[in-house]
Amino acid sequence: MKVTEKNYYSRLDKFLRKTHENIPLNAIYKLIRKGFVKVNGKRVKTPSFKLEIGDEVEIFTDISKYNRKTNYKLRPIPMELDVIYEDSNLLIINKKPGIPIHPGKGVHIATIIEGLMYYGNQNNFEPYLVHRLDKHTSGVLIVAKNPEAARKMGKLISNREVEKEYITLVAGKISRSGEIKLSLDNLEAVTYYKPLNLYETELGVFTKLCVKIKTGRKHQIRRHFSLINHPVVGDDLYGKRKLNHEFRRLYGLKRYFLHCKRMAFYFNNKFININTEIPEDLKIVLKKLENK
Repeated sequence: MKVTEKNYYSRLDKFLRKTHENIPLNAIYKLIRKGFVKVNGKRVKTPSFKLEIGDEVEIFTDISKYNRKTNYKLRPIPMELDVIYEDSNLLIINKKPGIPIHPGKGVHIATIIEGLMYYGNQNNFEPYLVHRLDKHTSGVLIVAKNPEAARKMGKLISNREVEKEYITLVAGKISRSGEIKLSLDNLEAVTYYKPLNLYETELGVFTKLCVKIKTGRKHQIRRHFSLINHPVVGDDLYGKRKLNHEFRRLYGLKRYFLHCKRMAFYFNNKFININTEIPEDLKIVLKKLENK
């Protein structure tokens, strides 16, 4: 595969994710780390390896076993997108919870990328995703409108020049600000947090946090707080299922409590600072907690 203007991403893992959309991200990491990927004839085992236009990327193993079992093809689907910023290079939306970015396994539901494809068709541009939010995470999602903007945003993100701020609710009491420096998937991962409020309930104490992430590893916030025994409320994958069940029953939480509140960065010498409110479903939960 040749790196071109159209498919270019600065990082090897993002390039492969773009050019092999049927291969899950964890499988892409595995292919790279096992040495099955070459760039310009040389084996590369670093997911963040920097690519240049004109590079030749080769996967020299049978990748069919890594493909998701699906015949589904992406198609533009009309979708109500909450657009909070737009210019000639970038589209920024406030992503609703419960909508996946890309199709997954099993029954297909409309995805963000398909909604963006439809919006792009209506406004004469092709959308390029430069980062992702999990299906049940709401908040700021940045989309590039051309390859050049995608390259610039990709570089800003990989160089950690984009401020990312989240609001979450975790189990247990956290009374002071701190940081979590625990590697994830053998990669550096750094999370900063600041307590905003404590809630004492019949299920125990919960802490509302403002979280900033320096790195962007898969499920970083959810995994990091689980590792320090303060899992994100509602997260059955890394958290406490029994506690989540009781919390849902008492407070009506329908997902894990995680919202990307703010992103800020300089793009073409312009400072772009995007803030969003906590969505209504999470506000309702907080009101119930405050009234306890």
